[in-house]
Amino acid sequence: MKLITSIQEMRSFSSDAKKSGKSIAFVPTMGCLHGGHASLLKKGKELCDILVMSIFVNPIQFGPKEDYASYPRDLKRDLAIAEANKADVVFNPAAEAMYAQDFQTYIDVACLSKHLCGISRHAHFKGVATVVAKLFAIVQANIAIFGEKDYQQLLIIKAMVKDLNIDVDVVGMPIARELDGLAMSSRNNYLNNDERKAALCLHAALMKGKELFENNVKKPNIILQEMRNIIEAEPLAVVDYINVCDVNTLEDLDKIQDSALLALAVKIGKVRLIDNCILG
Repeated sequence: MKLITSIQEMRSFSSDAKKSGKSIAFVPTMGCLHGGHASLLKKGKELCDILVMSIFVNPIQFGPKEDYASYPRDLKRDLAIAEANKADVVFNPAAEAMYAQDFQTYIDVACLSKHLCGISRHAHFKGVATVVAKLFAIVQANIAIFGEKDYQQLLIIKAMVKDLNIDVDVVGMPIARELDGLAMSSRNNYLNNDERKAALCLHAALMKGKELFENNVKKPNIILQEMRNIIEAEPLAVVDYINVCDVNTLEDLDKIQDSALLALAVKIGKVRLIDNCILG
């Protein structure tokens, strides 16, 4: 496995690989790797000849009161996990290389960014879209793989690729979960024992919403109230949002027809967690 920190070296590696007829799968991450990342790497290895993973904690997607400085970083551990999952290259650039002092160009996927997490994290998705576009330009992958836990992010990246004619296929992968149902997340590392138990209310609420839908409850207000009851029964939990929305536009639904996205964001103590499931 090769560790690359230079943008130019990463470009040269990818250019040489493609000239030799090899395909490249790309998994962008912010490190603090877990089983969800491993599932993305495994898929990438199946789909292409060469597997590239980036580790880059992107400063421009964090708000002024968010956890950029304290975001968990353990490059040695991450490299071991990447190698165990057969990554060929780990791209680990410095923030100064990605964003020069006079950096001024950002990408805003306007409509999709207005919903869900975009309401409380105003500039977050502009930062996400911008860094992913930069990484796509540097790595020059054929396929890029993202987890569906960040469902809104996945839709935004797909829209950006379509709108800007970026030559990469974006693949979404199912949410990886712990045995008790908690969605795998780097931020789970912040939870103490009591908070880890409390966090199970997110999955419990989603399962209740799914159960209601499967029992022919199609009114979002009924589903949302039952889900909210479960979350609010947990003393350590504070709801940011719980929504029933369109799977393509993220617009709120008045009635569920064939399908819908159940999405929620909840603070457990000081840790903000997200999760979702598709109905239908």
